[in-house]
Amino acid sequence: VTLDNISRAAVDRIIRVDHAGEYGANRIYAGQMAILGRTSIGPVIQKMWDQEKDHLKKFNELMVAFRVRPTILMPFWNVLGFALGAGTALLGKEGAMACTVAVEESIAHHYNNQIRMLMEKEPEKYEELLQVIRKFRDEELEHHDIGLEHDAELAPAYAVLKSVIQAGCSVAIYLSERL
Repeated sequence: VTLDNISRAAVDRIIRVDHAGEYGANRIYAGQMAILGRTSIGPVIQKMWDQEKDHLKKFNELMVAFRVRPTILMPFWNVLGFALGAGTALLGKEGAMACTVAVEESIAHHYNNQIRMLMEKEPEKYEELLQVIRKFRDEELEHHDIGLEHDAELAPAYAVLKSVIQAGCSVAIYLSERL
């Protein structure tokens, strides 16, 4: 992908928000591991976190390659992501998995929107970025399913918890695209 082939504004926005999202996901898993890392669910969380680390590494590389600045909200996502991960983990493995389901469902939806947008333009010009987003979307959906398999729906007030987390994700996406 070269800057000559694609809209600079679209690439900046996509890379900035996706970098922020992957950074936030890393902080969420760090918070979950701080609470549940030595429990039976620890290895499951660690495996998902390892994939998120790879996602973040790729978006760090893309930010440098395309000279995209990070969102100015990174310090907030650092604290809020860890607090969300640790806070939901304090509800037990079900709470942590409910958080995972909510966040990963939001991110998969967000990635699908980006894929649609890029496909409506000139998909051959966006092929490398599309491949990255598709791969990461598929892995986020795997994390979503893992959360469901590990009793996310048994978390206290699951529907409310999921809705609140997803509303927060929507706000974070909106702000990170713009700031």
